Amino acid sequence: TGGEPLLRRDLEKLVRMLRDLDGGLDLALTTNGSLLPGKAAALAAAGLDRVTVSLDALDDETFRAMNDVRFPVDRVLEGIEAAREAGLFPVKVNAVIRRGVNEHAVPEMVERFRGRGVTPRFIEYMDVGSANGWRLDDVVPAAEILARVREKYPVEPVAASRRGEVARRWRYLDGRGEFGIVASVTRPFCGDCTRLRLTSDGRLFTCLFASRGRDLKALLRRGAGEREIREAVAAAWSSRRDRYSELRSPGSAPADREEMSRLGG
Repeated sequence: TGGEPLLRRDLEKLVRMLRDLDGGLDLALTTNGSLLPGKAAALAAAGLDRVTVSLDALDDETFRAMNDVRFPVDRVLEGIEAAREAGLFPVKVNAVIRRGVNEHAVPEMVERFRGRGVTPRFIEYMDVGSANGWRLDDVVPAAEILARVREKYPVEPVAASRRGEVARRWRYLDGRGEFGIVASVTRPFCGDCTRLRLTSDGRLFTCLFASRGRDLKALLRRGAGEREIREAVAAAWSSRRDRYSELRSPGSAPADREEMSRLGG
């Protein structure tokens, strides 16, 4: 993840190296999807298991307003189809829902992807970083998102498949797939978090809302062995006190939080 991994030269070689290290590893990629049409088949052949595509709306005007990009929605949809054809499914589609901007995308995405091996995940608008001008009034709560889906289709909850699953899952009663909702603002899950993030410049973060990471690249550059690196990762995890989403208040946010474009999803 973070920022756009498909820009990395020879990414499929890195995927192959990771696959060769551990054949049972679950290898996934989060991408904006713009380059997937030309890369999905090679990534699947290298051993990638699945992809998550960031897509906040199905119309160009809203999509560009949410993401400040210069490519059209059709290119992302083409990438999703390429991933499906390459066997990277079910494809997950992450949509951040912001009040007054793209609430209409919820029923539209349900209609578009239902029964096609594509799983939308609707995400409450979060205050990651400081560049997005987040306000609590901009958040569309999970309960409202669910209600918008239920206006079109009857659904039922799906039990979590593992501890620390961030999305609450729902399936359509007619069996044509499922969707998820990530409610990190209205229903924080800090106490069950199982995630670390390693940025492209080698820093380890224990939370999306962290203000700084631990520099693992420096350890590698000075020749640290596997044991020392393992101990550094364990120390970062065991000493963490990350509870920002549970403690969220206007005055609680660190002033120098990393932006989502660096941390990934």
